[in-house]
Parts: sequence; structure tokens; C-alpha cells
Amino acid sequence: MVTTPELIHGYIQNGMECTHLEVEGDGQHFSAVIVSPAFAGKSRIQRHQIVYAALGDRMREEIHALSMKTLTPDEYQG
Repeated sequence: MVTTPELIHGYIQNGMECTHLEVEGDGQHFSAVIVSPAFAGKSRIQRHQIVYAALGDRMREEIHALSMKTLTPDEYQG
């Protein structure tokens, strides 16, 4: 199965609370804007770890390149 932005969107949305989520990509390289209250008080690396946990083994097996912009709701609005 080919990985699509819609699949990645579903994986993230099912694995963590998001108030806004955008995923784009061409089947090989993907980018995401992820807004979640779970990111409050977390470093950039900790935020990415939360997303990786939501993606689980898919990050290693299906998704080879994912760039992320991880923001809290306050950061996204400001």
C-alpha cells in the first residue's frame, strides 16, 4: 500500500489530540503542521517524540521522511 498524506493524517489524529492538523506529501516525503495542547511546556524534540509515539512502527516501516512543525494552540494563533 502506498502511504498518502490522508493515511498519515489519520494515524496522527487517532494517536494524539490535535486541534489542527495538516499533512502534505508526494508518497515519499511528507510535511505536517500539528497543533496540540499536548505540546505545552515541551521542547521541540519532546514534541516530535509525541508524534513519533502516535505513529508507532509506521514511522520506521511506512513513512521515510516527515518534516514537522509542532505548535501549541497558543503558538498557532499567535
